[in-house]
Formats: sequence, structure tokens, C-alpha cells
Amino acid sequence: MKLLHISDLHLGKRLNEFNLLEDQEYILNQILDIAKAEEPDGILIAGDVYDKSIPSAEAVSLFDKFLTRLAGMEFDNNKKLKIFIISGNHDSAERVAFGADLIKNSGVYISPVYDGNISPVELQDEYGKVYVYMLPFIKPVHVREALRKIYKNQKTEEEIKQEIDDKIKNYTDAARAAVSRMGIDKTARNILIAHQFVTGAARSDSETVSVGGLDNIDGDVFDDFDYVALGHLHGPQSVGRESVRYCGTPLKYSFSEKDQKKSVTVIELAAKGDILIQTADLIPKRDLRELRGFYQDLTLRENYKNINTDDYIRIILTDENEIPDAMIKLRGIYKNLMEIQYDNKRVKAEADLRGGANPERRSPMEIFAEFYQEQNNCELSPEQEKYARKLMENIWESNYDE
Repeated sequence: MKLLHISDLHLGKRLNEFNLLEDQEYILNQILDIAKAEEPDGILIAGDVYDKSIPSAEAVSLFDKFLTRLAGMEFDNNKKLKIFIISGNHDSAERVAFGADLIKNSGVYISPVYDGNISPVELQDEYGKVYVYMLPFIKPVHVREALRKIYKNQKTEEEIKQEIDDKIKNYTDAARAAVSRMGIDKTARNILIAHQFVTGAARSDSETVSVGGLDNIDGDVFDDFDYVALGHLHGPQSVGRESVRYCGTPLKYSFSEKDQKKSVTVIELAAKGDILIQTADLIPKRDLRELRGFYQDLTLRENYKNINTDDYIRIILTDENEIPDAMIKLRGIYKNLMEIQYDNKRVKAEADLRGGANPERRSPMEIFAEFYQEQNNCELSPEQEKYARKLMENIWESNYDE
């Protein structure tokens, strides 16, 4: 059985105020071409279909067109393609799941809002059954609320507190509880589609940074699955074992991803324990690249004539003095120039004063502690830090649409 794994489409995303919808349509067409060439049995879409919980009409229309073309694919062997979609932390689970019961007759399966019960979709090949489980993005509060509703008329409040509130305190507990209710047949081949952060994986700048690693999930939660199709992190990577995998985004969504090679993950399942994982490269309409040097050098034709100047570009100028109207002037050559930074003695001196850390990669607690010290000329006390961290954790956990 062959499956394609994609995730984190982030349809409707803007990068430095540039609308990426044209680039996204271009890359979705490439994914369609890969699907035609590979003739898979199924497509696994592991969350963050949209960039916002209330997506634009254009983003919804683009996904609708993509999904319609996928569902309408016909292969030479008359195989009917199955499509599996879960919601991610950027999606509204309710909006993504709209019409799920209606369209599953077309071979499109969408995870509902998590309610404590996940029934697998059963597939069949010459080696037997394959069960596909779809787990939308969850937080501990989601799982606790779902189980409370299930046990409301079955257990006392004290029993509910002991079995739910006291046992489901973090993301690992929540994921473990969700998986334990799936009733997995360990003798069969089992696939999980999930949208979480597995401990040990590497983040990119475009991903949300939690409070002190609060959203980490231990990889052993997924031990009973033959393949775990993960979404959430933008860099393609396996975690713990090859078959627990983030396929990554189809496009580069931050300059921290500029050196990544984007792809579709191709999974081939044979008998249980026999799995082959490969990738099919994706080539963007416009790449994301970084140029560095003196203004004078970057404006010399001999230095940019072999560069695709239509690419999305960040330029780091090494001139000691700022160039007046640099953005306007450089966009005369690099029309999709997104940002300009300087790297010179002044910038380095300022970075030394700030401690040199990149605020995008620090946790909210670290940023707040620095702000507090600057405002009050003293550090947070242990009691204050504990209180602030608790508030942040409560906000983080209860917010559905980060």
C-alpha cells in the first residue's frame, strides 16, 4: 500500500505582507502531479490546512479546488484514492470538519472535533488490513473536557477528578489518554495522523514557541503505530525512529527554512514491520533566499545576473552606514525583496547590549523576565516567576487557535 504524507499547507499565509496564494496554488499543482505519478492508495494531510482559524475566501476556494481534483483522480488500475485530513493548531477544528459526513462517500475523511472517540478508517491490500487513525490537534484541556462529557453520567465527580483531572496534566498525558481509547489491534498495521510537537524535533522560526516546552509529547506514546504522519513542524524530519515523521511544509515559510529541501513523503507498506519511506521533491515558483554583502556589490549586474531576481529575498547589508531608501532602490533589481537587515559594528554592539538572543526563538517566559528586569531594574523573584509561568500555561492551554 502506498500513501503520500503532506501537512502544514498554511493556505492564505502572508510572509512579510507578501500574499503567497499564487505560490501555494503552484505547489499544490505539483503535489497533484506527484499523486498522478505515484498512484497512491491514500493521501495523509496532517493539519494546518489554513494559516488562520478563519481563513480567507480565496484560501478556502484554493483548498476546495485541490481537494476536488484529488478526489476525482482516476488511476489505470481503477483504484479509488482515499484522502485523510486532520485539523492543526492554526485551523478551526469545527470549520475544517464541516460536511465531513457528507463528503466521506467521496473517499475524503476529515477528523471531527475531538470528542474522546476515534474510530479508524479500514483499508485493505494483499497483506491484510491497514487502520488509519485521525487525531486532530489536541491540548490537555480538550481531552479532559471530552472525557468529562463521556463519564458525566457514569462516574462521580471525585472519580472523574481522580481519573481525568489528576492524570491528564500535560500534553503527553493527553496524547496517551487519547491513544489508549483507540483500541488498537497491535497485530495489524496501524497509521496515526497527528499534529503535535514530539520531544526532540527541531523547530523553525515560523512555528509557535510554547511556554517552556509545555507542548512536548514523548515519542513512546506512538509505539503501537507502524507509521505516524505528523504535522506542526516545518522542517522534514523523523523523530526517534524513521517512521515517526514530519513531512514538513510544501513551501518555505520563514528565512530560517531557506536551506531546507521541501518534499512530499512517500510511504510504502508491505507486511507488518516492512515499510519504505522516500521523498518526492517540491520545486517552488519562487524560492526563499538570503543575499549578503555591500550595497554596491549587490547592485552590480555581474553579481546578480545569474540569480533569479523574482525570488523572495532577504538582504543583509554589511555597509557601516545605512543606505538611504535602500528598500526602494534594491527592489528595482530584486522585485520581491521582503526585508533588509544590517550586519555591521553598530548592529553587533546593540546585540551585545540586548544579550544577543533572537526574541523569536526565546520562550514567552524568557521575554517577560527580560521585560520585567528592564522595567523594574531587578529580576523576577522565584515566586513571581512561578506565578507568571502558571498564568502563561493556563492561557496557552485554554487557547484553541494559536
